[in-house]
Amino acid sequence: MKILLVRPDGIGDEILCLPVATALRKRMPEVQISFLSSVYAASVLSGHPDIDQVITVTGQETFRDLVRLFRRGFDAAIFLKPFRRFIYAAWAARIPLRIGTGYRWYSFLLNRRVFEHRKDFTKHESVYNVRLLSGLGLSLQEEVSPRLFITQEEKECARALLGEKKTSRILVHPGGFSSRSWKPEYFRELIVQLAHQGHEVLLTGSSGERDRFMDGANSVKWPRRIRNLMGELTIRQLMGVIRESDLVISLATGPMHIAAAFDVPTLSIFDPRRSNSPTRWKPLGRGIILRPGVPVCERCTQKQCDYWDCMDRVTPGIVMEYVNRAGKSTQPVEIVTV
Repeated sequence: MKILLVRPDGIGDEILCLPVATALRKRMPEVQISFLSSVYAASVLSGHPDIDQVITVTGQETFRDLVRLFRRGFDAAIFLKPFRRFIYAAWAARIPLRIGTGYRWYSFLLNRRVFEHRKDFTKHESVYNVRLLSGLGLSLQEEVSPRLFITQEEKECARALLGEKKTSRILVHPGGFSSRSWKPEYFRELIVQLAHQGHEVLLTGSSGERDRFMDGANSVKWPRRIRNLMGELTIRQLMGVIRESDLVISLATGPMHIAAAFDVPTLSIFDPRRSNSPTRWKPLGRGIILRPGVPVCERCTQKQCDYWDCMDRVTPGIVMEYVNRAGKSTQPVEIVTV
C-alpha cells in the first residue's frame, strides 16, 4: 500500500506530523510512506526511517501540476491539514482513499472523513494528526513524541564547527513566524546575562532574522562567549548544532520542536493567544514554557488590547530565573505563568 501524508507547512508543523508516519510503520510495516512537504521544511524529514520518500511543492504549482503529483500510484492520501487545493487535486486524480477532516465545506471531496474539531484546542497537534488514521481503520489515542535523525557525518561536522565544549552550551533563537515577538533588546540582554554567567551562547536564525536582531545593537558590548551563527547555517546544520546544545531558548517556533525531537531541553516563551496554546503546540520533550499572566486572547487586537504589553511582562530577568531549572529538567515540559 502506498500512502501519501500531506502537510506542506512550517518546520514545527511537519515535525508534529512525524508520529503519524511512526504509527503507520508500527502497525503496517510493509506500507510505503511518502510525505508531501514544503520546500522550506523538507530537509528536516531527510533520513527519517518511517518516511520512504519526500515530495516537495513550492506553492507555485498549477492545478494540473498537483493532479499529476497525486497520480503517482498512491492508494491513500491523508490530509494532515485540510488545504483545499490539494484535496481538490487528489479528488481529480482519483486517489482511492482520501482522508481528512469532515468539517470543511469542501470535505465532500474526501471519502474517509474524520469528525473531530481541532479548534477546541483540547489535544496536542500530534494527537489530532495521529487520530486521522482512523480513516484507515486504525484506532490510536496515544501521544507519540516525534524523533529526528541526522547522519554521523552531520554530527561530526556540527562538533567540528562548534569545537570543544568547555561549559554549558545554550542556543538562543530570537526569530520565529508563528508567535508574537519578544523585544530584540530583551533577547540581547538575556544573551549577555547568559554569557556573564559562564554559558557558551550560540545565536541562530535566518539572515533576515539576523538583520532585525542586530538593528540597534551597535552599542552592545558582546562578551567573548557569544557566537553569532545567524544566517550561516542550513537547516540540517542547525539540527546538528541544536543536537550538540544543552538548552534551546526560543519563542514557539520550529527550532523548539527540533530540540525536543533530539531530547534537548527547551525554555520557550509562548504568547497568550488561544491559537498559540501550549496544550496544542508545546514541544514534546523536556523543559519549561513561560507564558505572561494575562487573559487568553481569542485573537490579537494589537494596541486596542489592555494587555498589548503581554510579551514585555516576561523580562530577561524572569527568563534567567528558569534557565537552570529548564536545562536540568527530566520531566515533560512544564507550563509556568509569570
